[in-house]
Amino acid sequence: MISCQQEKKKVQRPTFLIGNWVRINDKEGSITYETWHRNLKGLGYTLKEKDTTFKEILSIVTIKDTLFLKVEGLNENPILFKFTQQSATSFVCENSKNEFPKKIKYYLENNQIKGNCFC
Repeated sequence: MISCQQEKKKVQRPTFLIGNWVRINDKEGSITYETWHRNLKGLGYTLKEKDTTFKEILSIVTIKDTLFLKVEGLNENPILFKFTQQSATSFVCENSKNEFPKKIKYYLENNQIKGNCFC
């Protein structure tokens, strides 16, 4: 008799995000910061002079062996974006039911984190 158990795939956590980042293509007079901690919880916020004009709480969470980008603070309920592509230095996550964005891409290039949002 042979007994087999399905091997659980390891979920690759996007540790390339860890650090303090500053947006370099912000609107004049505004500065946007994004900080990611080792537990993959983050904070994104924009300052215009000394006033906070935008703030979101970010985290990478695992639900049933699937990674999601969780965004809080913009709506009444958190928004989950499911990881659909991933490498050691990038990921794409999607939520087709969200008004905007429906798709988010983060990637590391030349020691800079870059992000794109798509309709």
